[in-house]
Amino acid sequence: MHQILFMADSWIKFDVDSFRQQFWDNTFNGLTFGAIYALIAMGYTLVYGVLKLINFAHSEVFIAGAYALVFTLSGLGFGGSAPGLSLPALIGDLIIACAVAMAASGIVAVVLERVAYRPLRRKGAPKLAFLITAIGVSFAIQYAFFIWRGASAEPAVIMFVPQPVFDIFGAIITDQQLIIFIAAIALMVLVDQFVNHTRFGRGVRAVAQDPDTATLMGVNKERAIMLTFLIGGVLAGAAALFYVMKVPSGVVFNGGFNLGVKAFAAAVLGGIGNIRGALLGGLAIGLVGNYGQTLLGSAQWSDVIAFVALVVVLMFRPTGILGESLGRARV
Repeated sequence: MHQILFMADSWIKFDVDSFRQQFWDNTFNGLTFGAIYALIAMGYTLVYGVLKLINFAHSEVFIAGAYALVFTLSGLGFGGSAPGLSLPALIGDLIIACAVAMAASGIVAVVLERVAYRPLRRKGAPKLAFLITAIGVSFAIQYAFFIWRGASAEPAVIMFVPQPVFDIFGAIITDQQLIIFIAAIALMVLVDQFVNHTRFGRGVRAVAQDPDTATLMGVNKERAIMLTFLIGGVLAGAAALFYVMKVPSGVVFNGGFNLGVKAFAAAVLGGIGNIRGALLGGLAIGLVGNYGQTLLGSAQWSDVIAFVALVVVLMFRPTGILGESLGRARV
């Protein structure tokens, strides 16, 4: 027993001083990573809202966009150091790379829906078959990347060197953090407005609420489902840009797994099936993970703390913080 207590004491160290000193740095870094988690979580929550399906292959949709982004940036001359381009040229190159990543992720998501899930829907397969298929497709895509690119991470692609913009309570806020956070929030607001205020969005919500009645009212169910996968894929491609911007050497064949798990946790925490819940859950997971790793003195605790927080919240609110289905979502 004493040996166990000694080992636990050596593993878990509450570093309250570091937590206090780095609180604001962790807050803004947590919000930055949380915005990335939230973008990926949108894909999980949209698909679940329409099909009641946990698309575990969504993490591979993200990593497909990340590979496309890295290849595009490498072709444009980006590498292990900032290219030193003028601001207009840099913005132009990043827009091109982001568009390619979004297109790649969107195409993979749509193909995944047509090849893996649509045949199951047409045959009236049970929900368990969808879940097993999603897990199987996830591993298949992951190891296709492994065979193609190997186990090593892609060479680092540095887009620009972060520059300080201002400080809050001693924490330096960089242009990189502002770009990621503001752009991610803007994309999620855009999707929220699209789903709630456009004809296509109303069709998606109608299918989410009652697919049979929506079909009788003239809504093309298959088109709405395809649009849902496409939007989720496009957002995952955008998340790839921001992730590589933050972690230049983070693209590896299984690199989407950890991010995907955190994004799924974010979707569940916010209320899976709720678009705004995905945003709230992503930011919460980012913050709690950052706070936890500093308090416990190791980055390895980040995932543990995030999931403990998820379990605690679900114990008191099983549907998540904003547990409302996509079909009932209103502005």
